[in-house]
Amino acid sequence: MDPITDMLNRIRNAYAVSKKTVDVPFSNFKENIVKILEKEGLIDEIQKRKKEGKRFLHLALKYKNDQPLISDLKRISKQGKRIYIGYKNIKSFPLIIISTSKGLMANKEAKKQKLGGEIICEIW
Repeated sequence: MDPITDMLNRIRNAYAVSKKTVDVPFSNFKENIVKILEKEGLIDEIQKRKKEGKRFLHLALKYKNDQPLISDLKRISKQGKRIYIGYKNIKSFPLIIISTSKGLMANKEAKKQKLGGEIICEIW
């Protein structure tokens, strides 16, 4: 399975059962994605941890009035089918994480910097 899809599924499943935290295997790419979620106020805290020689990200999930702030996460660009977007076509909602020539960024930031790129995922 695609590691990004796996991470999104872990977060979605943790929210579905009202968990406060979730662990995902570490990679720099995943860390950059969750940093964007943290910056957008959708995740409370990110910690890098190590257990039995394996690194992982420990995410503190965020709730408001006992309701998850993230209702769904969807992988858009997949290994077999890459999806790209020009900056003129970027919408402001939902939150879209885009891989641009200047790194990963949220749709608002990409549009502001007039950068298009590969759509990684959408978050509602």
